[in-house]
Amino acid sequence: MQTNRPNLALVLNAHLPFVRKPDYDTFFEERWLFEAISETYLPLLRLFRKLESENVPFKLSLAISPTLLSMLGDKLLCERYVRYLDTQIELCEQEKKRLEGDTVFLPLAQLYHSLYLRNKEDFEVLYGRNIPQGFDYFYKKGRIEVLTSGATHAFLPLFQDAPQAVRAQIETAIVMHRSVFGKNPQGFWLPQMGWYPGLGELLHDYNIKYTLVTTRGALLGKPTPFYGSFSPIHSDSDIDIFIRDAGANKAVWSETEGYPADPVYRDFYRDIGYDLSGEYVAPFLAPGVERGSTGLKYWAVTGHTDRKRPYEPGEAQAKAIEHAHNFLIERKSAARAASYWMSERKPLIVCPYDAELFGHWWFEGPQFLEALFRAAAHRRDEDDLEFVTLSEYLKSHPDNPESEPEFSSWGEGGYAEVWLDGSNDWVHRHSRQAIERMMELAERFPDESGLRERILNQGAREALLTMSSDWPLLLRSGQSASFARRQIEESVGNFTRIYEMLCANTVDTEWITSLEKKNNIFPEINYRIFAQKH
Repeated sequence: MQTNRPNLALVLNAHLPFVRKPDYDTFFEERWLFEAISETYLPLLRLFRKLESENVPFKLSLAISPTLLSMLGDKLLCERYVRYLDTQIELCEQEKKRLEGDTVFLPLAQLYHSLYLRNKEDFEVLYGRNIPQGFDYFYKKGRIEVLTSGATHAFLPLFQDAPQAVRAQIETAIVMHRSVFGKNPQGFWLPQMGWYPGLGELLHDYNIKYTLVTTRGALLGKPTPFYGSFSPIHSDSDIDIFIRDAGANKAVWSETEGYPADPVYRDFYRDIGYDLSGEYVAPFLAPGVERGSTGLKYWAVTGHTDRKRPYEPGEAQAKAIEHAHNFLIERKSAARAASYWMSERKPLIVCPYDAELFGHWWFEGPQFLEALFRAAAHRRDEDDLEFVTLSEYLKSHPDNPESEPEFSSWGEGGYAEVWLDGSNDWVHRHSRQAIERMMELAERFPDESGLRERILNQGAREALLTMSSDWPLLLRSGQSASFARRQIEESVGNFTRIYEMLCANTVDTEWITSLEKKNNIFPEINYRIFAQKH
């Protein structure tokens, strides 16, 4: 790493909630995972391979949540993903027949057909149905750095008065990361970037070296960070904390001003699943679902109108390259301005985003990333930006200004209102009771083995699942709210039954065995994570 150049750290957070439903032959919400694999995770790996084969340097940090790792490694979900790909390929073939002779839309159907065929080839042959192994290759080569996150993506500030529950989220995550990648993570992505004073001490106890917070959370910290957001800070708990760059956030995330809103990009919301007849699309969706996203989208963003222009991939790719160059120019300008008062070190710009934005929500996102890395590789001026991973930066800059961030998140309003308002506050009393009871069980039964240990381990899984921040988020947004409610009710109900079984000293072996097969997340879990640390 050339430390005389300002640095840019791209950080992607890959996470999806636990949507495994083996009781059903086909379950619509499992498509969330399949779409992310098809449009984000496999395209990212293709991008990495392409850049490596052409000797284009690239560096990024990638947080993969334990929930997602569990699902990516699940045999049943992998089988269902292949079946999903076969369905998508069949749909594309149908579309090619329907659009025969159509010079505008037939090429788009062919584009999707090629995408799904290539996804199947990569998934089945290249990776042997093991996507984490694909990321591990670049992890071991030092091209990417993989961070962990909260076990079930719990919004940790809401549990700060139950530190053992927060420890359970952290410890489960580290065990999962180590089982997949063979080593402990250095960094920890805070779910929803939710930070509270004191959290660093818990992270430090598990030898976590760094995390990330929002601009607001850092700048409201004490004392105010000496270099603003252009340098990590060192907290009282002896961990380093990186700060999100506000300008980079606005350029990509803003729904109105961000790059993905450009008129030439593919429109995410306009899908043939709504445009064509229910009779035509229903066979390619889940049973009982007549309307839904198929993934085949033929229209450009265009603007705030129902009269959309047909999507033109070449035009969109050119715009992605233009936006990538614009992004680097703006970040370079910000770094140059910061360097005037940062005589002791070069500025660092930290750009954290949801990984699923790149490819799934923003179809051209991987092309944007490719253009970023290619452009940066050709820049050699003293003040040109150089991509780094977060750990690399800390090796070059081990001493950072002291500061303790304030409670914050990246949710609307910057605090906790997204996960705690009138639409979802009922969730937390049930989750809180579950984790308090799980802590009680861990204290009462510290040395169990055999069947009772299995029951306690399953109780720990269910308690962790009640803590997920995904369900309150969906309840508030109104999207898939009924599904979110069922998920919460099932986890709470399952845990309550386990608790009552243990209290009554009775065992329903058949039921607990079926539950272990259904909610098989975190295979190496140890219920003692909920025990009080002495």
